[in-house]
Amino acid sequence: MRYKRKLKKYLSVLFVLACVFFSLLPIYWMLNTSLKTTAEVYRNDPTLIPEKPILDNYVNLFTQTGFLNGIKNSLLVALTVAAFSILVAFPAAYAVSRLRFRWKKLVSRGILFCYLIPASVLYIPLFVVLTRLQLTDSIIGLMLIYPTATIPYAAWMLIPNVRAVPITIEEAALIDGCGRGKVITKIMLPLMMPSIISTFIFTFGMSWGEYMYALVNINSESQKTFPLILSGLIFGDMYPWGQMMAGGICASIPLIITYVLLSKFLISGAMEGGVKG
Repeated sequence: MRYKRKLKKYLSVLFVLACVFFSLLPIYWMLNTSLKTTAEVYRNDPTLIPEKPILDNYVNLFTQTGFLNGIKNSLLVALTVAAFSILVAFPAAYAVSRLRFRWKKLVSRGILFCYLIPASVLYIPLFVVLTRLQLTDSIIGLMLIYPTATIPYAAWMLIPNVRAVPITIEEAALIDGCGRGKVITKIMLPLMMPSIISTFIFTFGMSWGEYMYALVNINSESQKTFPLILSGLIFGDMYPWGQMMAGGICASIPLIITYVLLSKFLISGAMEGGVKG
């Protein structure tokens, strides 16, 4: 019996290590490729460690392309869209989960159906809308069309989390004289903070690396997001893998920083803001 437990433990550890290895392998290969010369990248026998590590790919990416401006545009769009999505989705999720009103089930299903609509279906309609608003070729236009995907996603993710909060906490607050607004801001918001932060991170990621909507609506270099800048490095069948991998490594840093900065809210006391004393 003890042998089986040890074997199960070792197998579990081995499985976790294998998952970590295969998860980090693509990231390592990107970093490895970004430090190689073009000649070494195209060698028939790939090297696991660069023979002569260089930073030229990073230097050229920062100085000879609009990558840094693309990062700035992507960051501005992603932060704005994520914040706006949470601002709209949280009240919507609360209303669907807690309030009683006509067509409640229809609204709930409508949120799900909006999230399930393929993005490719909306390329032309949204382009027509932005054209009439004269917002094509502008990151402001991207800030308007990205929420069509992020708001339904955020609302659908928050609905079960709102339902998971015991309704007795709200009822106690209402009996003590709190209005519905204070219940949402003083009680539900602190209780929901880990879920809100995690949803914010996912919606940020959805907008951060989005490519197709930006490709359809953005043309000028000053308004391009970083995926467009990286795709613009490709000429015909020539792929500058070193610069592209360097761009991929740099583009992952804001996501990591966002998670690190917000992680303390994910592990904070989940019941903060509940009944005290």
